Amino acid sequence: MREAFIVEAKRTACGKANRGSLRFTYPDTLGGEVVKDLLNHTPELDPAEIDDV
Repeated sequence: MREAFIVEAKRTACGKANRGSLRFTYPDTLGGEVVKDLLNHTPELDPAEIDDV
């Protein structure tokens, strides 16, 4: 197993309310936004190096 590194911490909205604004948003969409933001804030990180989230 290769070594794992935590580069930065980010978070998304959690939970689903019946009338919440994110009720039709899939979790993988929210996670993708977090990864995009991580890459914007950490330009030295090569996207090809992200293996598992």
